Amino acid sequence: MKIEIWSDVMCPFCYIGKRHLEEALEEFPGKEQVEIIWKSFQLNPNIPDQVQDNVYQYLAKAKGISYEESVQMHKRVEDMASHAGLDYHFEKAVVANSFKAHRVLQLAKRSNRGDELKEALLHAYFTEGKDISNEQVLIELAERVGLTAADVELALTNEAFANYVNNDIEEARQIRVQGVPFFVFDRKYAVSGAQPVEHFKATLDQVLAEQQPAAPSEDADSCDVDGNC
Repeated sequence: MKIEIWSDVMCPFCYIGKRHLEEALEEFPGKEQVEIIWKSFQLNPNIPDQVQDNVYQYLAKAKGISYEESVQMHKRVEDMASHAGLDYHFEKAVVANSFKAHRVLQLAKRSNRGDELKEALLHAYFTEGKDISNEQVLIELAERVGLTAADVELALTNEAFANYVNNDIEEARQIRVQGVPFFVFDRKYAVSGAQPVEHFKATLDQVLAEQQPAAPSEDADSCDVDGNC
């Protein structure tokens, strides 16, 4: 079974959705035959390399809400993440453009380290407060999963890896992905958003049994292309 997942490194629901899928896979009898393929997606490709605002200020300006409202919105997401076993620290998060991180992730995929690096990038952003657009940070994270500084340099200088990122983003447009995370199972079944664990379990069972596609799921928490999370 092949599961393709469109997500962004800075999407809080993408990390939660990843955990929910992983929990569902723990009890799935065919988990050894499941291939996870991470697909690039940028919620906001126009974020500059240097952003002075913290995440609370950034979201407040983007949504036209107060700073206090932004803090409360982030607190609710932190609580959701906690229920998934994740430790979010938005007070430390660094707003950054994720394109470079996606380039390195594309290289990691071709070394069978895509899932490991995806986890490292998400943890670095949401828990450690690292700047995932910084080359030294990307080298540090790459080395954690067995890649090298030379690998990162290749990913950031060879335009083939930029093309891989853009191809994933274009593919998302073609299949009308409106928000992430977006999971595609064997190109037959789609799950949008950080659905509950039981929903992923049901989808996995359905794909395995090659039954008729289920009715579209109700909306679950996700981040859309307008920056709504």
